[in-house]
Amino acid sequence: MSAAARATAPSRGTVYGTPIRTPKTPQLRVVPPASLPAPRAPFVLLVLGLVVAGLVSLLMLNTLVNENSFRIHALTTEQEQLDLREGQLKRQVDGLETPGSMEKAARRLGLVPAGTPAFIQLPSGRVLGVPTPAKPTRSSTGGTR
Repeated sequence: MSAAARATAPSRGTVYGTPIRTPKTPQLRVVPPASLPAPRAPFVLLVLGLVVAGLVSLLMLNTLVNENSFRIHALTTEQEQLDLREGQLKRQVDGLETPGSMEKAARRLGLVPAGTPAFIQLPSGRVLGVPTPAKPTRSSTGGTR
């Protein structure tokens, strides 16, 4: 090549006058060995433990629900019996509150029907009517007083 051609021709390391950068060869280095996979036994034991704990808690919850169910049944039965007893007692009280049964009970205690009542007028203290004492009847079992 002539000197003139050399001057106009691009050099090997430049393109149109810009230097070309050649890539560097990568540096080789030692890589640590690949990590071993984690042992599966602890994970399996953990999962198995969680499953067993879940089943035990479900069993305990079910037992408590059933126990409460028996308690509710017993209380319901007791409430029904108490309702029946309340009805019987109300009927008994209703029967004892009738005028006829009250009169019989009063006569057994020796009470007699009252006579004519008298009234006191409070502001003046005046007595209205003539009070008469009650007279015992022969049918009273208490006798006279």
